[in-house]
Amino acid sequence: MTVLVILAVLFIALVVIIPVVERSNFRMSNEQMGKLGRWILPLLVVMVIIQLVMHYGT
Repeated sequence: MTVLVILAVLFIALVVIIPVVERSNFRMSNEQMGKLGRWILPLLVVMVIIQLVMHYGT
């Protein structure tokens, strides 16, 4: 039952968020995307390490 509630909330969020994002005029330059792209991989590595510590630490 919990899975169905989670899926329903995610579906409703997508139905609401996607039109709002499409209507906005938010654009990123290649320079801005490059700056953000440099942070993605290190943050993912940190997230995986934290998850491993939480999983095996308790």
